Amino acid sequence: MTWSTVPITKVARVVGGATPKTDNPDFWDGTIDWATPKDLSDLDGKMISSTPRKITDAGLKGCAAEVLPAGSVLFSSRAPIGHIAINSVPMATNQGFKSFVPGPELDASFLYWWLDANRAPLQAMGTGATFKEVSKAVVERIEIPVPPLEEQRRIAGILDQADALRHLRTRALDRLNTLGQAIFHEMFGDLRTNELGWQEGVTLGELADVVSGITKGRKVKTENLREVPYLAVSNVQDRFLKLEVVKTIEATEDEIARYRLRRDDVLLTEGGDPDKLGRGTLWKEQLPECIHQNHVFRVRVFDDRARPTFLSWQLGSERGKQYFLRSAKQTTGIASINKTQINAFPLVLPPVTLQKKFEEQLSDLDVRMNAYGAASAQSEALFTSLQHRAFRGEL
Repeated sequence: MTWSTVPITKVARVVGGATPKTDNPDFWDGTIDWATPKDLSDLDGKMISSTPRKITDAGLKGCAAEVLPAGSVLFSSRAPIGHIAINSVPMATNQGFKSFVPGPELDASFLYWWLDANRAPLQAMGTGATFKEVSKAVVERIEIPVPPLEEQRRIAGILDQADALRHLRTRALDRLNTLGQAIFHEMFGDLRTNELGWQEGVTLGELADVVSGITKGRKVKTENLREVPYLAVSNVQDRFLKLEVVKTIEATEDEIARYRLRRDDVLLTEGGDPDKLGRGTLWKEQLPECIHQNHVFRVRVFDDRARPTFLSWQLGSERGKQYFLRSAKQTTGIASINKTQINAFPLVLPPVTLQKKFEEQLSDLDVRMNAYGAASAQSEALFTSLQHRAFRGEL
């Protein structure tokens, strides 16, 4: 089915936003909702019904903002381009928006899903050296297919239902993500106070080797180098590895042997921002060969009193975070730990049988999470396909 395509200005009015002067208290803490792109990034769904910051009538009159009627489509035009929402109540926005007030021939939900399906080409229209922005003139040149209104509503309804199913999968995966922490707490209690009275008095350095990694830019005397993948701080997240981008480094065979990761090595980040301090996870041989950078510590357990999985979770627990924050060398906004401080970490040691039971339960949970993750990815792919078919008139 072929529909006529028209400039967006034929079926909707494009409205910009503005910010009242922030140093005038008479302009703020009023009753008019005032949206920023960040407010849209925090949404779970397509509707926005309230905003953290509100402006007064005086603030509205003191800037170029306009109150959008309920049922408008908010579209962030910078920082970043492409956040979308429909307001359920009248609302103004800051200057980071080029929003749409649909006319009688355009359904707001249809427009929302069309913008969502075309997010990438819309983002590509942005220009600017400091940050990309889509100007009002560019937005007004957008052309959109306009089927009959009833057909728009039918398409939007189908996509709404598919999106609801997609969100159910996502929420189920989110719940599974929190289940590991619940299992850990149920089995071992609050390790900050060691409320269950597990063995103490043993430091990490007594049970494991702690090693820093390879240094970028070091001087190497030999030309016999081989390129090998390495983990940087950005790869090591809180209880997972982010491996979409893994860089490589040239290293000698001795260096590769010294820094090569083995299954069940515990990885810890040196620091930087406080949230990176002692952040870590387990290496499960996700790559056939990999070493680690000097800002990532490798902890290799050699004593059977501690299981690597339990150790990784203990280091990442509130007990671990509090220890690293206390021990870290801190300057303005920066915190870092060293090998000596990691070796001195005061362990809590439940029986190994209990640690193994936790490991088994976590392994079962990983299987379920992988299955849900695969199903979620398939759901995303099917939804994208459904969107493209919808706007080609194939539904």
